[in-house]
Amino acid sequence: MADTSSKPAASAEVAASPQSPSSPPKSVASPNSPSSPPPEPELAAPLEVDEEDEVNDPTLDGQLSSFTASLSSSVLDYPVEHGRRYHAYRKGSYLFPNDDREAERLDVMHQLTTQTIGGLYLAPVDKEIVHNILDIGTGTGSLAIELAEEFPNARVLGCDLSPIQPSWVPPNVQFEVDDVESEWLYPFKFDLIINRCMAGSIGDWNALSKKIYDNLTPGGWVEFQDYDIDYRSDDRSLTEDHHFRKWNKVLVKALTDIDRDPCPGPKLRSYAEKAGFVNIREEVFKVPLGPWAKDPYLKHIGMINLVQMLDGLEAFSLKVFDMIGYSEAETQVLLAKVRDEVKGRAFHAYEKIHVVYGQKPESTT
Repeated sequence: MADTSSKPAASAEVAASPQSPSSPPKSVASPNSPSSPPPEPELAAPLEVDEEDEVNDPTLDGQLSSFTASLSSSVLDYPVEHGRRYHAYRKGSYLFPNDDREAERLDVMHQLTTQTIGGLYLAPVDKEIVHNILDIGTGTGSLAIELAEEFPNARVLGCDLSPIQPSWVPPNVQFEVDDVESEWLYPFKFDLIINRCMAGSIGDWNALSKKIYDNLTPGGWVEFQDYDIDYRSDDRSLTEDHHFRKWNKVLVKALTDIDRDPCPGPKLRSYAEKAGFVNIREEVFKVPLGPWAKDPYLKHIGMINLVQMLDGLEAFSLKVFDMIGYSEAETQVLLAKVRDEVKGRAFHAYEKIHVVYGQKPESTT
């Protein structure tokens, strides 16, 4: 999925190639002569050689090192805002931090998702015929690494805007820095693509779903795992008077207004259907916020969610709220009230995670 610059469409007329002032005029055969050969197409002027360039330039290694460092800086020169570090590649397309604090939260989020749904994925994948797997928005790479361990004979590729993945990984794992909403230029197709936890990060879900479909092998599987972060409560304990509810509504509206859907979960099935997938199934899980659920397992899930929520409140809010006119002080005051409510068990709220998986038809004819 390398980004490609847009190229101008070919014109009906071809501009004449530039000629050197010292070039002799071309002789043109008379078009009326039957023996005249067709005119040869004009070529661009020859490329000139830098005569001062040395074949064994002792400074070339230094130039290469400097050039490589310059390229790396476009990915690694992270901007810092509100005391948090953000991605550099495609700056601004992802609104949440990529610093160490956020990496720790993402690892907690990985545990929350896998433990809630009961595994890394739910699609009925035949492991014997899976050779290439793509993990979209890999984050810290936790999912990709565990997939590589579960599929030791497959190549697993993790894609993200930030190179925050570990260097010591299984030999069948690779990571790349890229924007999943750019053009995909992979030289091979995938047998399994997982798109997980991209709420608030994607501008065009239908376009992304189509790219996934086009880059799967016939019979290959896609699995979407994503949230509906609009929190609610079955016992109506969460009310409009709670600071948490105010914060949640402002966040959801702000992301929705800039076309970064924070609640893609309920729409995942329709995206899969529109893209052309078959054998689609959807499973929905409630994810409590805090240890208030009676069921022991949900109580455990609620604690994990509480940890990631408390760790992530700043990450979710600082940049987004700044965009809609909140000062950092105003945001921090609201977040302090939210923390007090959440830790004080002032309500029994939950979010939902939707898992939708589908298969590309064996034959697309």
